[in-house]
Amino acid sequence: MKSYVLLFALMITSLFSFAQDQQRKTPEERLAAVMEKLAPLKLDAEATEKTKLVMTDYFTAQQNAMQEMRASGNMDREAMMTKRKELVEARDAKLKTIFTAEQMKQWVDVIEPSLRPQRRNN
Repeated sequence: MKSYVLLFALMITSLFSFAQDQQRKTPEERLAAVMEKLAPLKLDAEATEKTKLVMTDYFTAQQNAMQEMRASGNMDREAMMTKRKELVEARDAKLKTIFTAEQMKQWVDVIEPSLRPQRRNN
């Protein structure tokens, strides 16, 4: 009987860890999603390449920051929010040099909010 309980607990644990790993997308997967949403901006080839570079740097820095926090065991919400804000401000400053004022407004008002994870209300 104990072996069945242990086996069941092991299966549940592995299922939850697998589900969490599936939720974390690579920077390349996230870049593809962003580039799809940027289609309405009608970026030229040069702006598209610069944007890809900025977004890849942002996603990589974000991923590295989270890995560092997990590794150190410091999952302080305030520290995570501060680091996220720094990364977003740096990304947006770089995008401002690439996008026109109208494109930047559309990015801030429409596109960027649509990229945030949607939380379910339970």
